[in-house]
Amino acid sequence: MKSKNKFLDVFKNPHAKEDYLITMEIPEFTCLCPLTGQPDFAEFVINYVPDKLCVELKSVKLYMGSFRDVGAFHEDNTNNVLKDISDLIRPRYISVIGYWKVRGGIVTTITTKSIKRGWKDKNNILV
Repeated sequence: MKSKNKFLDVFKNPHAKEDYLITMEIPEFTCLCPLTGQPDFAEFVINYVPDKLCVELKSVKLYMGSFRDVGAFHEDNTNNVLKDISDLIRPRYISVIGYWKVRGGIVTTITTKSIKRGWKDKNNILV
């Protein structure tokens, strides 16, 4: 199933009645600084509790690679990853953390999250 995004694919959650946590670590994210055009580097960690759909891993790799030649601020990229995946699969819970490498002597961490209305972590899987 293709999403509105040309890279992200989904599949039906094979255990939709259960709450379980999926963690994806992307250690080699690159993009461009919107001001200087110089490369920015980050590591991303995406955690989500799927509902009806899961996001396919190879498509996540291609999606994250699509940022390589795009100039955007750290905050924008991190929030867009959350929004794109969340809008696509509507998870019960999702968090996206961008660990941005040193730029001008500053390391930046951007943390975003979304929780489906009414969902409770009854099994404490987020602990």
